[in-house]
Parts: sequence; C-alpha cells; structure tokens
Amino acid sequence: MSTIIEQPRHGCALSAQQTVLAIPRAMPIVHAGPGCASKSFGFAATGAGFQGEGYAGGSHISSTNTGEQEVIFGGEPSLDKEIKGALQILDGDMFVVLTGCTSDIVGDDSQSIAEKYAADGYPVVGTETAGFKGNSYYGHEMVVKAIIEQFVGNIVPKVRRGLVNVFATVPFQDPFWRGDLEEIKRILTKIGLEVNILFGNESAGVSEWRDIPNAQFNLLISPSTGTEVVKLLEEKYQTPYLQYPILPVGGTETSRFLREIAAFAGLSAVRTEKVIKEEEKRFYDYLVSVSDFIGEYWNNLPIDLYTVGDSIYAPGVSSFLVNELGLEPKGIYLTDETKEDWQAVITDALAERDTRLKTSLVFENDGGRIEADIRQKSDKARHSIILGSSWEKFLALDIGSLYAYLSLPLDETVILNNSYLGYNGGLRLIEEVYSAVFKCRPATARSIY
Repeated sequence: MSTIIEQPRHGCALSAQQTVLAIPRAMPIVHAGPGCASKSFGFAATGAGFQGEGYAGGSHISSTNTGEQEVIFGGEPSLDKEIKGALQILDGDMFVVLTGCTSDIVGDDSQSIAEKYAADGYPVVGTETAGFKGNSYYGHEMVVKAIIEQFVGNIVPKVRRGLVNVFATVPFQDPFWRGDLEEIKRILTKIGLEVNILFGNESAGVSEWRDIPNAQFNLLISPSTGTEVVKLLEEKYQTPYLQYPILPVGGTETSRFLREIAAFAGLSAVRTEKVIKEEEKRFYDYLVSVSDFIGEYWNNLPIDLYTVGDSIYAPGVSSFLVNELGLEPKGIYLTDETKEDWQAVITDALAERDTRLKTSLVFENDGGRIEADIRQKSDKARHSIILGSSWEKFLALDIGSLYAYLSLPLDETVILNNSYLGYNGGLRLIEEVYSAVFKCRPATARSIY
C-alpha cells in the first residue's frame, strides 16, 4: 500500500530542530545531509507565516552536511568536530544534537558522542530524529523527552506550590505558537500560578527547563502530542499532571479551562471567579459590539464550517465557532496521524461539547482526500468557510467558499504573535472569520456601502 500523501501538513522528525530553536538561547546541531536543516526550517518557519530565523535558526543552524565519505566510513568524526566547533564559536545555553536519515541508517552512535561532551560538563543533549522514524510531532516529543532525561537529569525535586509546567502546542508546527503561549501564561498568572511556559518570548529559557522537577503539577493542553512527556515527568519526579484535551478558545471554554485548573491546583475559587468575571465582561462586550455587523451583513456570513488542522488546534477552534458563533460543522479534518487511543480522547471531548462536532470529525492526513471530501459535501447554496492552510485557500476560491488561515503550510501571510487561544484569541478568530467576507470578494467587486 502506498504511503505517498498529497498536500503534506507536517515535516519529518528532524523538524524538531524548531522545537530547540523555540527555547531561548538553545541551539540545534544537525547530523544530516546537506539541505536537511534548511528544508526543515523552510517548511516550519518560512512556511509557517515567515516567522524568521530568530537567535540561531536558518543559516545559523550547525550541520555536519554529511556526504559520501561519512556514508562509507561513518560520520562520527564529523559530528565530533561539529560539536567541538559549535561549543567554541556559538553563544548558547544548550546544544541539542539531532540526526537525519543518513546518519541513522549507517549506524552512527551520535548519542554517545553527545554524552561524552555532557560528561565533560558541556550542556549537550543527543537525540535520534531520522525522518523515517516519524513526523514533526514525534520529533518534538522525542526532543523534549531527551532534554528532560539528559539535561534536567536525575535530581530531587524541591516542589514549589503554585508552579506549573505548561506543555501545549508544538512550536512552529502551530503557526500561532508564540501568541498562544503568551496568552496561556497571561491567564494562568492572573489566577495565581507561577508558569514555566518553556518556549517562546515569555520563557526564561534554560533556567525554566532546569526548574521543571520543582513544579506542583504539569499541565498538558493537548489530547495527543505531549502525553508521553507528562507521563515521563510523573514517573521521573512524581509530578502529577492535568490533561486538558481541548484548546481553550473564547469565553465559555477558557472559563471552563481556568475553573478546572484552579480546582486541580487548589487555588482560590474567589480569585479565579473574579478573573473570569473580568475577562468574560471584556470578551462579551466586544462580541456584542459585532452584532451590528452581523445584523447588517448576515446574508453574506458563513454558515457551514470546515476545519483542517491538527488534533491539538482544530477541535478547540471548531468547538468555539460552533458553540459561540453558531456555525454548522460539516467537516473537522485532523491531519497529524493521531493514534487510536488519542482519537478516543478527542471524540469524547468533542461529543461532550456538541454531538455535531463528533459526527463531523475525520482523521485524515492526505490533503487530496480532504479536498475531495469537502468538494463532495460543499453546498454552494449555503455559505461556508474553510479554516486551514494555503492549500485550502485555493480550494475555497475554487468552490466559492470563504477561508481563513489556521494550519501549515502558510506561505501567504506573516505571523508575529497572533493567536486564537483564550479570551483574546477568540476575539481575534471572530475578526478573521468575519473579515473573510471582504477578503474573499473579487478585486473588481463594488463597495458594500
């Protein structure tokens, strides 16, 4: 049976170099052939809304650029030389070795070389991330686990009440990851938690990773990727975890999210409700203000909803658009090759929120099949909107649907700290959905005024 898919939505395991780059002052060292690092970067940074090289990405990524000599005679000397050079030249707080297909196929013991430097006191971590081993979600989880095992290590926790480690979306694979993590930290801090956000501009970098064992609990905002990480931390440091399977988007879900976390952490219910009241007032004041627009242009607004994204992001966005904006779910396509046990978690969570969400759920990573299904379901007599990637933009224009951006690849928009998560993200998503009415109008169309 062929494993070729149309319109791929994620990279290979080596794309986890972006996970390393998302940690302030952490640097990847890639042991792979020429072009592997740059292609991974091109898809998961340039193709994720032109997010830039940052401190150590793009052309700054160290690579052995292995060739015929390394294939024939082995690439371990080349990797050893590359690590030594990186430590001498680059100003980083942590270096993570990632392997490509070539080095893993010929059997280079990359991890032992990394361990040699770690034993000498250098902050070096070794991982095996050959592309044939899995996709970028798999690589992300492998890198995070390796950092915990090798860099954080076997220490005795000094638990601080109120400290939480957050594991949520996959950096860069979620094009809105920076804004998402900022919003998560903002609302969790407001209810009284100290937050190790671990990635992005709000992270203190390596010091937060060393602080992981001291957390009161770990928070996983995902039904899928990250599950092995929080289970490892539970086993290694006896840290309990709370798994929230739906990305909190908008007023209703985010308030539910905060109440559940506050109860789990033993936080003040009075303080939590005060925060929720403040945030909901602001959120619904803005939502009410758009009612004039809805009343004026209701005949042009979308009714049917198609969502194409991964299992971390698409369910939460879909739930918000159905339950708070009143859209009708026609297809929720999850593209990240979710395991069967993860599928059950997602299905149950969506069924709890609206049975229509469950019945419209499709687990499919082949863009060609997704496109065919949307074409078959689409009814041009009803208005529809497709939330997805640049692939879905072309589909939407072809079938006369509205569209908004949600998932990779995204090569026609620029993303800095945009987010659809939380109270602020819900407002931003409303803007995107309703602005699509104008964005999708032909350039020659007359003004609506």
